[in-house]
Amino acid sequence: MNHRDAHAVARPIGLRKPCALSGESKAMVITHRHEISTSGQGDAHDITPVVKRVVGESRVRDGLATAFVIGSTAGITTIEFEPGAVHDLDVVFEDLAPRAGAYRHHLRWGDDNGSSHVRAALLGPSVTVPFKDGELLLGTWQQIALFEFDTQPRRREVIVQVFGE
Repeated sequence: MNHRDAHAVARPIGLRKPCALSGESKAMVITHRHEISTSGQGDAHDITPVVKRVVGESRVRDGLATAFVIGSTAGITTIEFEPGAVHDLDVVFEDLAPRAGAYRHHLRWGDDNGSSHVRAALLGPSVTVPFKDGELLLGTWQQIALFEFDTQPRRREVIVQVFGE
């Protein structure tokens, strides 16, 4: 399994927008889009620095940060992002949804990524992390990771949305 730190291209897709949760609310929503190139099934990227950067640049002090990957063959979670844990998770996914398995998706579309869709559905496309005083409230060994499940290299779009005051 390949794994790397994410080298993303940040593109803001929304400006600071006030949220009218109450008459005096100073809540804001900030949305950024990032592109990450992956090498195919088994590739993983630590996107914690990307999320931290978006939170820091937002100047929102307290709130929630969500990282969401667009597409149905990748997922995001938290994990201790080190080669052993990343490999172990890949082994679990191979046991649950083997790449060489028989998938009806292959019959319908004539492709080979049925395992990719199943793995992504099991992991999910997003994670939400609280932050306080501009710092993500992650554990010492907890990072935010993007996992590529597609059988081919992809350019992934990760949306980071910050909500708070």
